[in-house]
Amino acid sequence: MIVVATDDFELYHDVVDELRDRGVAFTTQKPGAALPDRTRVVIRSPEDGAVAEDGAPGATDSDGGESENAPGIDVVVATAEEARRAVEEAVSILRGGGGRTVVGVDPGTRPGIAVLTGDTVVAAFQVPLADAVETIRREVADAPDPLVRIGDGARLQGSQLVNDLDDVTVELVDETGTTPYLGTGARGMGDVLAAVNIARLSGEATDSREIDPTAGELQRIKDRSREASSDGRTIDEGLARRVAAGELTVDEALATHRERDGGDAEEPSDG
Repeated sequence: MIVVATDDFELYHDVVDELRDRGVAFTTQKPGAALPDRTRVVIRSPEDGAVAEDGAPGATDSDGGESENAPGIDVVVATAEEARRAVEEAVSILRGGGGRTVVGVDPGTRPGIAVLTGDTVVAAFQVPLADAVETIRREVADAPDPLVRIGDGARLQGSQLVNDLDDVTVELVDETGTTPYLGTGARGMGDVLAAVNIARLSGEATDSREIDPTAGELQRIKDRSREASSDGRTIDEGLARRVAAGELTVDEALATHRERDGGDAEEPSDG
């Protein structure tokens, strides 16, 4: 069982909300009070001090230091800003998990992202491509030796992610067959479920991926610019190539195009 034992009001409420959202059984108590018999994990703040059943040493805090807590009880120490991370760690301990943090990514204009600790999925997201790198970095920030596995299906978007994640270990994964059949009521979950499957597949380590966009890929970027524009504007091939390379977003390319021709709209073009 998880016990929340803290006098930190903000940490208490954030952790309790996270635990309730996940449907995890827990109890709460004041720091220093005797722990229930079935206590497995205690969540507390750095200011709360050790939580002990009988004053005996032996437990280990999440920061690696020895605590005065009872043997067999793991302690997760966190601030309010780390509430979600603390709950993920506590749940992983409770389930006998642990292990490496692996992030699976199903690339696209709105990538699916799944975060696994051991075999447990601890977080999932679907965000615009422009927000994907920040999301991934945030999820692996406190993890020792994290691994990011990116599917090889969406070449342009995937290469952007590989090239931008230059500070973490990345594997490129054959994503064939990773998108499951979606039954009634599961619409919209495909990319996230594919990301879970990608996270569980070994890939080829890579630190960069250079892709020369095809004519069809460039045309799709130009079509996207026309759809995103409020004045019927279509960017040219040079700007489309910069979007494909991750140097510009579509909105930035449109702004550059608009500035370059003095703000006059260009007639939509297929070429």
